[in-house]
Amino acid sequence: MRDEMLSDYEQKAANAAKNIFMVAEGGLDEIEAPETLKRLAGANGFNGEAGAVLANDEGVLLGLGDGADPFLSAAAAEKLPEGDYVFAASLDEQTATLAALGWLMGGYRFDRYKQQKPANARLIAPENADCKAARRAMEAVCLVRDLVNTPAGDMGPEALEHAARNLAEECGAQISVIEGENLLAENLPMIHAVGRAAASPPRLIDMTWGEIDAPKLTLVGKGVTFDSGGLNIKGGAGMALMKKDMGGGAHTLALARMIMKSKLKVRLRVLVPAVENAISGNAFRPGDILPSRRGLTVEIGNTDAEGRLILADALTLGGEEKPELMISLATLTGAARVALGPELAPFYCDDEGLVSALERAGTAVSDPVWRMPLWRNYETMLSSQIADVNHISGGSFAGSITAALFLKKFADGAGAWMHFDIYAWRPKALPGRPAGGEAQAIRALFEVLSARFPAE
Repeated sequence: MRDEMLSDYEQKAANAAKNIFMVAEGGLDEIEAPETLKRLAGANGFNGEAGAVLANDEGVLLGLGDGADPFLSAAAAEKLPEGDYVFAASLDEQTATLAALGWLMGGYRFDRYKQQKPANARLIAPENADCKAARRAMEAVCLVRDLVNTPAGDMGPEALEHAARNLAEECGAQISVIEGENLLAENLPMIHAVGRAAASPPRLIDMTWGEIDAPKLTLVGKGVTFDSGGLNIKGGAGMALMKKDMGGGAHTLALARMIMKSKLKVRLRVLVPAVENAISGNAFRPGDILPSRRGLTVEIGNTDAEGRLILADALTLGGEEKPELMISLATLTGAARVALGPELAPFYCDDEGLVSALERAGTAVSDPVWRMPLWRNYETMLSSQIADVNHISGGSFAGSITAALFLKKFADGAGAWMHFDIYAWRPKALPGRPAGGEAQAIRALFEVLSARFPAE
């Protein structure tokens, strides 16, 4: 994303910019566009299809399809040549802000390894658009995408720590890291067990920010930088996307950035257990019994369900400060994808006020979330004959729910807890949303948090 892609409203610049006429599918006759544009549309079969862009010297036609996608301005940003552009129609504040964000999305390029053609078109934002909010959201989206898209060879536990340290320095946060055998000394045994087989030692990244007497908010993100499955090794297809298994950690860093940049009145703590689930002679095994920081013994049913183990120790640690709210984000289960697919972010929460606020926010900012049940009857699926709990169920039913129920046993220190079982990946490209790493739920979460902990 280039900062020059979006300009705050200026009357003089808007008057000189080329108009973008937004056209619903089948609605070409209803807009007041120059006749030359309409004739060009007829000659090219343009009828307002979603993401279609057609331009001449007198303006631009942008297809909106059925109007369900608020980010189709990205298609214009991706396709138009260098120059200044402005929306011809007036938009309400929310629509204008999302359109500005969409335009910025059209400028995203992951170019660490391959040169990409930049987007050079500039939008003169509508006067009522919140450009500051659009830029803040896009910076968070870029951070998630960049971290998730980076291959595991360049984004191991040490590199994820480096990204967190850069963020702490940028935002004036404090950061500490517990690494390797020190995890055992600090009573974080499950983080150590999962990551001990890798060449890069496991670690817990611990960042704090804000006034010490402000309401406490804790974010916990799964940072498995690559998941081989451990001794329950994945097949090739299952391993193909496992560079994204640190997506929860990436999301917590991006959400933390939004919070700190906006100076929300919170005492923020960010906990990211960063490990690689590798295979070597000292890898943890199916059937092992692990101690936990919580004091519960945990039977390992499958080493490929490692994320909940590292989260459990981090949640216990986070809960010891009794935060008002604790939020965990993780690319945790394939069951969540079976239930809701790649675009909907499932979440678990027993606080009805938080649930309602998040659902409203998700709709308002087009960041979809879907509540899942913490169904207590399924806790029996986690029973063990020789330990306090098994970390997976014995069958294939309710995999995302049982994972959340396992985590809930370790999150009881917080006043309220929300858990997100995200995908962090987009398998199919849309305008401004290329296939690859993707941010989910953090824009909706920020809306909730900024209302609950407003900046002074």
